[in-house]
Amino acid sequence: MAIRNILTYPNPLLHRVSEPIQQFDIELAHLAQDMVETMKHANGIGLAAPQIGILKRLIVVQVPDEEGHLGPLYTVCNPVVTQTEGEAKIEEGCLSVPGLGVEVDRAFEIILEGQNLDGSAFRMEADGLLSICFQHEIDHLDGKLLVNYVSSVKRELYRKEVIKKVQLEQKDEKVQL
Repeated sequence: MAIRNILTYPNPLLHRVSEPIQQFDIELAHLAQDMVETMKHANGIGLAAPQIGILKRLIVVQVPDEEGHLGPLYTVCNPVVTQTEGEAKIEEGCLSVPGLGVEVDRAFEIILEGQNLDGSAFRMEADGLLSICFQHEIDHLDGKLLVNYVSSVKRELYRKEVIKKVQLEQKDEKVQL
């Protein structure tokens, strides 16, 4: 399979709402496999299809346990949080918003419903970091990024920082040519 490019803020695709998956076929399985490879290559613990430019409701998640060993890999189509309980707040990072850490209010426990790659429905409970990661990735499916959780002033400062960095990289590329 392939490692895909991860889109970064302020790419407008990241702010769009993803479409539900209706076709469960080999193409979807290949997309999921690419997403897993891309997530692992980037040292992430979750990835949503919009982060690689595909506006489909598909996420992959694999979080470490308390000892640092990777837990089960979850590939979820059309995920929905149907119940929440408790509160959790940790500083979250994001592969699409590099360099920005944001404390986000999340539910500590969730009930997640979705479909497997073959279209079969499932329901599961998640808590702690796994719960937070699922909620974070579902935000991506709804066009919501970490920058949506900060003040407009902080968001604008981050946007200017990103633009400046891109301009410097482009300048360096021209010099090397």
